[in-house]
Amino acid sequence: MKELMIGNAAVARGLYEAGCRIVSSYPGTPSTEITEFAAKYDEIYCEWAPNEKVALETAYGASLYGARAACGMKHVGLNVAADPLFTLSYTGVTGGLVICVADDPGMHSSQNEQDSRHYAIASKTPMLEPSDSSECKEFAKLAFEISEKFDVPCMLRICTRIAHAQSMVEHNERIVPEIKPYEKNPQKYIMAPANAIARHPIVEDRLRRLAEYAETTPVNRIEPGKDDIGIITSGSCYQYCKEVFGESASILKLGMVHPLPTEKIRSFAKKVKKLYVVEELDGIIETHCKNIGVEVVGKELFTPLGEYSQKSIAAAFGLDEKETVTADTAVPVRPPVMCSGCPHRGMFYVLSKNKITVHGDIGCYTLGSAKPLDAIDSTLCMGASVSGLHGFNKASEGKTENHSVAVIGDSTFMHSGMTGLANIAYNGSNSTVIILDNSITGMTGHQQNPTTGYTIKGDPATKIDLEALCHALGINRVRVVDPYDLAACEKAVKEELAAAEPSVIISRRPCVLLKYVKTKKPVVVDTQKCRSCKQCMKLGCPSIHMGENGKAEIDNTLCVGCGVCGQLCPFDAILEN
Repeated sequence: MKELMIGNAAVARGLYEAGCRIVSSYPGTPSTEITEFAAKYDEIYCEWAPNEKVALETAYGASLYGARAACGMKHVGLNVAADPLFTLSYTGVTGGLVICVADDPGMHSSQNEQDSRHYAIASKTPMLEPSDSSECKEFAKLAFEISEKFDVPCMLRICTRIAHAQSMVEHNERIVPEIKPYEKNPQKYIMAPANAIARHPIVEDRLRRLAEYAETTPVNRIEPGKDDIGIITSGSCYQYCKEVFGESASILKLGMVHPLPTEKIRSFAKKVKKLYVVEELDGIIETHCKNIGVEVVGKELFTPLGEYSQKSIAAAFGLDEKETVTADTAVPVRPPVMCSGCPHRGMFYVLSKNKITVHGDIGCYTLGSAKPLDAIDSTLCMGASVSGLHGFNKASEGKTENHSVAVIGDSTFMHSGMTGLANIAYNGSNSTVIILDNSITGMTGHQQNPTTGYTIKGDPATKIDLEALCHALGINRVRVVDPYDLAACEKAVKEELAAAEPSVIISRRPCVLLKYVKTKKPVVVDTQKCRSCKQCMKLGCPSIHMGENGKAEIDNTLCVGCGVCGQLCPFDAILEN
């Protein structure tokens, strides 16, 4: 059977067909659907872990037992998983272990544009890179074979376009290898210095053997064309180059991007008059070519910034732009915005109104930085809001303690916020942390987390009590507020900032998009009372706009009747319906 599948679904299919038994991941766009689709196969145990480090360590434990296992994450998640990754390269595996990582050239949903190939190089682990959905499936299966053949975790790198683009995938039967018997082997799996020193030569020899494998593996293939132009490429760039050149250029398509072949590249270079390297982000293939004495044109022609396209590659080669079809009407720009009725909006309004310095974090609530709320001062990485607030207040010697807070989502708090809060309690900064608890992992599409009480498959699970957890971490002052109640939010913020000890405010209301949340009828504007003061516009709610008559108007198709805007109106012009 053949099926049209996005790349992430095809990766999951590959895990299934390869006999993978365990998948542990943390959601992160553009990787999230790998685990969501894997969870649809009852034969695979799937879970959401609190963070990527835990996910990789869980997959390692399954591999240690002898089962095939995998984990999924986005590129910045690999930063979190880097600690176990580098030592896993030394220990090797028992059952095959595949690390699926999705890069985000163009930063469609990410805070940086890092290139995960650097991690493969630094950790001395092999990395495959598919260029369509069919290869996503096949490379996932191949990754297990490489992992077990070379006793090493194998990385599978995709990017946003490959993760979410669709192409045909042929289904095959699931083949489940026998679980390899676990045998106690301290010299291999206990990485105390003496054992690790003995393992390092094994890592280097393995890398040499992997480089030999890269010379002969069919995933690195030459597609002959005219010899005026030769192109070395991989992943989505391969598709762009094929569309631009067809058979008018010779192409060396690299499916294994670490380690890279040497003799295959040298041989290909001799067959073409001029050789180019087309790769998104960093010049890793280009640098390898130059290191082995092959002259190529790379980043002097192609930018290290953002996503490529057929158009940008054609332009870089100086080719005429092909005729394209454009829409007859201009599509209005819709910048990212918190949803109508978003429970985070009320708290951000209070923080903005009181001119409080806000250390932000990673989640849909990062949109609180947008105007008109303009309520966030910094965002770095998962959990940095809490740790950053502590450092900020320590550096000011307490001068900022009564007008600075951290905001962090419930899932992000479980991911990386707990240790920061423990640091606040232990090292004693008078800091106020606001946990924006919307009862779900919102930004990546409503995945469960340890605070929701459900597993990835919707089964009931232990539900972490945030109040009890904060108390256990050493915080005495913990209170819960409803972010739809602006007066209560403002009271809580002012009182906790004034307190002479660390505190936590839990701003709790479920995401309005959750299926079980029942919304109210849209509010209405009494045009007789409305004075066009635009106070309601300060919320940045997409349901509210100023009409042609200069009065506030409510979009009935968007409004969920949260009533927050009515609390701002000084003339009581916004009424429940």
